[in-house]
Amino acid sequence: MDNWIINLIEQGGYWGVALLMALENIVPPIPSELIMGVGGIAVARGTMTFWPLLIAGTVGSTLGNYAWFLAGDRFGYRRLEPLVDRWGRWITLDWQSIEAASRFFRSHGQWVVFALRFSPVLRTMISLPAGLSHMHHGKFLAFTFAGAAVWNTLLIHGGRLLAHYLEGAKDAMSWTVIGLTAATLLWYAWRVITWKKTD
Repeated sequence: MDNWIINLIEQGGYWGVALLMALENIVPPIPSELIMGVGGIAVARGTMTFWPLLIAGTVGSTLGNYAWFLAGDRFGYRRLEPLVDRWGRWITLDWQSIEAASRFFRSHGQWVVFALRFSPVLRTMISLPAGLSHMHHGKFLAFTFAGAAVWNTLLIHGGRLLAHYLEGAKDAMSWTVIGLTAATLLWYAWRVITWKKTD
């Protein structure tokens, strides 16, 4: 089986990776683990290099999170709540969850923007309460970029290790990537189908 998913990332290049990583933080269900992991496989194959991939992925991730930050900062609680109530199912998020995240943000401080970059679920959600709290834009971008850079470095190295582990077994590598993609889509579909507002 041809490594079509890996080839798709390679053909999109660094700009494509940046775009996918931005979308990953705006539109589910595109996981950064898959994008940067496949990028790491491309690094192991010699079709991409580490630093441009890391920079592209980190810039994309930062911009995607910044979109959520700006939504909170510009819309505020009053205008944002009706939008979340209407469209929350598709981002599997309700207003009660946003309020809980906002309380967490206020009680633990702005450093959580950096720390939660390593949380699969909360790393995007925390951008909204940061915006609602009108955190300084420069500090938000710096914390987000730094946290995303560390996380993306780990993902790239993970992809490189996977590529070496599966070296000589191209079909296994393809099926691994396809399996991760399918699992992500199924998880998102399950979240949408079973989603309920918090009472």
